[in-house]
Amino acid sequence: MKNITLSMDDDVLHAARQYAHLHHISLNVLVRKLIEQTVVPKQSRWLDDVFTLMDKVEANSGDQTWSRDDLYRV
Repeated sequence: MKNITLSMDDDVLHAARQYAHLHHISLNVLVRKLIEQTVVPKQSRWLDDVFTLMDKVEANSGDQTWSRDDLYRV
């Protein structure tokens, strides 16, 4: 992987660092993902999008468990 150097306004850099921190990622990962999302066709990113959404959900099933039959019951 190649390294690059970017220049940006101090306020934008500060906001980007805060955003990355809140999302538990590095600024490097944030920039890389933003560039990928801009130049890579959407159909190849669907799995990353699904996992990102799953990470954002604040759900808890508590002590509830399900059997295979429960999951496939219509």
